[in-house]
Amino acid sequence: MTSPLGFDPIEEAGRQWRKHWGPAATVPMMAVTSIMRVQQIWLARLNETLAPFDLTFARYEALMLLYLSRAGSLPMGKIGVRLQVHPTSVTNLVDGLEKSGYAMRTPHPEDRRTTLAAITDRGRDVASAATNALNDSRFGTEPLRPGELRSLTEVITRARREAGDFI
Repeated sequence: MTSPLGFDPIEEAGRQWRKHWGPAATVPMMAVTSIMRVQQIWLARLNETLAPFDLTFARYEALMLLYLSRAGSLPMGKIGVRLQVHPTSVTNLVDGLEKSGYAMRTPHPEDRRTTLAAITDRGRDVASAATNALNDSRFGTEPLRPGELRSLTEVITRARREAGDFI
């Protein structure tokens, strides 16, 4: 991580925005820019926590889908739908999990056109250990308190729902 700036660049952008486009345009710009910056900070913290497990947060999410699935396996297409990512991304995620020995591809028992990604015993152990590490770090959300995180989740959930992210 780079050294902290001596000023808040989003506040400075807000000052410039107000000058050129007025206060009404400044509020949404600052909110979105702030959310995007926090996403970068939190993702870096998560990836740092997961690095000892040879995981990125994206691979951790895929591994957890397999860990939490009833059968310990899911069709590759279903992984993409649940993670809301392109099929190429699913291929790359599963490739990484296979390389680490956390998952393997298997043929679907009833549909020859479908390939399943299945969690391995090693993958189960790592998923559990990585989750404990993330829980211990509060998923990198310090210094926010639980009530603040609940409020933040409620607001963002509303934005996601109204954007059509889910019904």
